[in-house]
Amino acid sequence: MKDGFVKIDSLSIPSDFGSISKVEVLIDDVCAKLQVNEDYYGNVLIAVTEAVNNAIQHGNKMSDDLNVDLLVGDKESDFCFSVKDYGEGFDFNQLPDPTAPENIEKENGRGIYLMKSLSEEVEFNNGGTEVDIYFTKK
Repeated sequence: MKDGFVKIDSLSIPSDFGSISKVEVLIDDVCAKLQVNEDYYGNVLIAVTEAVNNAIQHGNKMSDDLNVDLLVGDKESDFCFSVKDYGEGFDFNQLPDPTAPENIEKENGRGIYLMKSLSEEVEFNNGGTEVDIYFTKK
């Protein structure tokens, strides 16, 4: 997470899709607490849950022994969700373009594209095991 953000909440969940409901509650609480514009709520919900789904499935490979950690940071007009898994990471610079003709009909491969489209900025750290998703409150 970039400098200037203050940690306001955190959550650690098991690598189980059943835990997504806890993430949704966290998102609801954070958006209410920060008085995030209602029009942005859906973007936050989709982008953050997509990051958590990726961490569970691709990062931790559904391992019961590994958690997904979330951290929420706040700043004047922005806020950030940081999602960390304990997998091997990935090369986030070599992602296929999901809008390319050869990929358009594939069932997967749109998660990071969605995250980038629905937020102000997406930043990958620690070899792809951590993603920071930045949003505006306006």
